[in-house]
Amino acid sequence: MRIILCQECGEFVGGETFKDYIKTSANPSTPTIGHSKCGHVFNFVDCEVPKRYSSKKELKSLAVKFAEMNRLGSEAMGDFLLEVDRLKSGGRMTDVEILMEASRSFIKVGHSFVRRSGAREE
Repeated sequence: MRIILCQECGEFVGGETFKDYIKTSANPSTPTIGHSKCGHVFNFVDCEVPKRYSSKKELKSLAVKFAEMNRLGSEAMGDFLLEVDRLKSGGRMTDVEILMEASRSFIKVGHSFVRRSGAREE
């Protein structure tokens, strides 16, 4: 499943989509999806994948939602949020890039997530 962060409302686009047709460089009637919550229609053909740069507070809220979506346990949640904060401080990554990079610091063992042994420790 590909995770899309909506540029308009800042929410993750899960199953809350609708089908639509838009004009793109490839075709005057290209099938695509839109976000049901806010109505934003995505243009993936012309590489217009939205990039979002949130404040630290907004990003932490997104990180908690992301962790819950991926069933990151409460024990690993604190470490995950610290990693998100560290990456945000670098100031060069989009929200989705930060969340994906932070999630790579963890590995699933059984039914819970633990920090990878090669990941940076604070």
